[in-house]
Parts: sequence; structure tokens; C-alpha cells
Amino acid sequence: MKFRLIIFVFILLCSKSWGQVSKPIKIKWVDNLSGDFSFTNNWSYPLGVEVKADGKAGCADGGFCPERCYSMLDSNGIVVKDSAQIFYQLLDTAHQFHSTQCEAWCYEWAGTDFIEVFRKNKDSIFCYTSTGIATHCSLQLEILKNICKATIDLNSITPDGSAIYYCTDGYITIDNKLWEKGIMKAEFNFNFEHKENPQKPIYWRGKIYAKIKTN
Repeated sequence: MKFRLIIFVFILLCSKSWGQVSKPIKIKWVDNLSGDFSFTNNWSYPLGVEVKADGKAGCADGGFCPERCYSMLDSNGIVVKDSAQIFYQLLDTAHQFHSTQCEAWCYEWAGTDFIEVFRKNKDSIFCYTSTGIATHCSLQLEILKNICKATIDLNSITPDGSAIYYCTDGYITIDNKLWEKGIMKAEFNFNFEHKENPQKPIYWRGKIYAKIKTN
């Protein structure tokens, strides 16, 4: 009897965990979303690239450069002149213009400037913010017609730290005219369930301006 009770409790707990979903948020569509979206004029180098002491783009700390590039650096991390042509053929130093401006509180979050927006089919869009050296959580949005579901996916660097956080409430407003042209211009504010510490709110809010990719 005791063994059956333990099994029942285990199934009940698992069913609650498996059944967790984010609250569907109804999208507010507007013809002209106002506000300051000037962050789209800002840009960054790709991950692993930074301006060095000589004023030129080079390999940042962290080991994200192509392996061959490291053999072309001097003791100060500056590109050897004779290797510059090959070095910059290997290293991507393109300017990446920012596609999101946001603030959040979540575990292992230090900020992000980029979001990817993909069309899954006629009625469905999937979005996710980029992670990096210090940011290991990603805001993920699933848009189906007039409904948006938001989650935070934490891919932690600590053992057993990874987790999914589900949206409890919030809003999202999207520019309908630009949406029809293949651009997502949006403003959002989401709150998330925080089981580890219910008194400490998890939130993610900000703006998006990104091309909707089809592949």
C-alpha cells in the first residue's frame, strides 16, 4: 500500500511538471507602432571579435576565433602584418546591427542585443534572443496568428541549473504594416513563474526590430 502511494505521488508531481505551459498572450496589432527604435543604428562585432590596441578588429579573449587565427598574433594579441590579409579572410568582422533592446532579470543574464525571427509556416513565427559568454538564458516567442507564448530557456553553466521558465502574464504589441512586409517591430513586457524564489520576479521587457527570415 505504501509503495502504491509513493508511485501515485510521483506520477502526480510529474504530471504537474509535464503539463506546464506559458499563458497565451493575445497580440495587440497596430498600424504604426511609435516609440524610440534608434537602437537599430547600433552595431557590434560578432562574438569573439573586439577592437585591439592598434585600433583594428582582432580576437577577443574566450577562444571564439578560428583556430588558425591565433597563430597569426604577436605576444600582445595583435595581428602580425605579414599575416593580415589571410587573418581577415578567416575572421568575420562584419558589423551586426542590433535587433532588440531589452532589460530582464533571469539567472545568468548579462544582456543581449540580437534576436532571430523565423517563419515556420504561414501562420507561425518563432523568435529567440542570442546568448553569449555571460548570458546563458534566451527569451523564446512562439507566435501563432493572434497569440504569443513566451518562455525563457536557461542553458546554465552550473550542474542541474538549466531550466524553462513559463510566462504568467504580460503584453506584446506588433506593427501590422511592417509585419506584412516581413519585418517584426514590436514592444513587449512579460513576467515568468519563479519556482525557486516566488518573491523575486522574473521578467523580460523591451523592443524588437528584426527581419522575418524564411529559412
